[in-house]
Amino acid sequence: MNFLFAWRYFKAKKSTNAINIIAWVSVFAIVIGTASLILVLSVFNGFEDLVKSLYSSFYTDLKISPQTGKTITLSNDQLKQLSSIQEIRSYSLIVEDKALLQNGEPLAIVSLKGVDSNYVNVTNIQQKVVKGKFDIGTANHPSVVLGVGIENALEVQADRDILPLSAYLFKKTNQINTADPESSLSTENIFTSGTFLIQQDFDNKYGFTNIDFIKRMLGLQPNEFSAAEIALKDEKQTDKIKTDLEKLFGNNYKVETRYEQNKSLYSVMRTEKWVIYGVLTLILIVAAFNIVGALTMLVLEKQKDIDVLKALGANNNYIQRIFLSEGFLLAIIGGIAGILLAVLIGWMQVKYKLVPLQGGSFLIDYYPVKLVATDFLLVFATILIVAFLASWFPSRKAALQQIDLKS
Repeated sequence: MNFLFAWRYFKAKKSTNAINIIAWVSVFAIVIGTASLILVLSVFNGFEDLVKSLYSSFYTDLKISPQTGKTITLSNDQLKQLSSIQEIRSYSLIVEDKALLQNGEPLAIVSLKGVDSNYVNVTNIQQKVVKGKFDIGTANHPSVVLGVGIENALEVQADRDILPLSAYLFKKTNQINTADPESSLSTENIFTSGTFLIQQDFDNKYGFTNIDFIKRMLGLQPNEFSAAEIALKDEKQTDKIKTDLEKLFGNNYKVETRYEQNKSLYSVMRTEKWVIYGVLTLILIVAAFNIVGALTMLVLEKQKDIDVLKALGANNNYIQRIFLSEGFLLAIIGGIAGILLAVLIGWMQVKYKLVPLQGGSFLIDYYPVKLVATDFLLVFATILIVAFLASWFPSRKAALQQIDLKS
């Protein structure tokens, strides 16, 4: 019944055209605010998915690493137990350390990551190779796949195996011979085989090579590793498998999910989304001022109607609900229209790439859009809350109006 009164008041012709104009302006403002909020959140979702896909090329579902220090010891029995877990699709053993690569005069400090042949099964790093191929060589003839930033710093063409680079790593010894510090330094030649392009954080930092080569350079034992990286058959089982691995390996080993391996990135993205939501909600709050104006003028317009309803027995709460319903009606009409507009624009952006990214240095040349149902629910709930707050004062004023049935 309250919405019936509200609908009649909305569509009825008013004695003053300004009331109709302000009502439609408030609806239009909510349409723009709703569409803007959904579209910006959807673009943010698109970029978030893009970043996650890039980082998933490097970070695996699970990673086993030492709680303290740089290396862990994995026995054959532990590796057999790891292989026996049915939910694990594959795992790769890793040895990683800082190295100095030299190409004549050019030098670059690199996080040299020694991987085994299973590494291509736990990541999609092969798909990110833009020159040459993902070839890590052998222990006696090692090769390195460089990030594009490292390649540029060393001034090499990584896909052309002409002259080797010089690789320098410090051996893992408890004491450094101060009389002959060079005895603690391993030096060998290493050939380039390809270049990968993932994301600047990785491209300017990492190189991939053969695990046996880097273990020899560091002087590690056969069962010493930096980490074991794991790919699962079903990512939904991540938390369960993590718990199982923690029980299996004990407190000296740290088991991390993809999220935990780069917690700072995901935390920042989540915080940014809430900040964006808060800022854009201000648009809806500004739109709410139009609702206040429209309802205030409608209350003045319908003073006699209010008096008649009260004379017929309507109490203050009933009157207030009528004008609250009017505010909700304006918000719902604007909200639904805004959602439909956002869906249309989002679909056109996905299909036709209407809005390009400027600069030409990105992996994609258009703004990515991902429409998420929870964003629609969040925005619609926000609209209703804002409409309630905006409608409260005018509707309360209408409810407290004194009966006056004079001519």
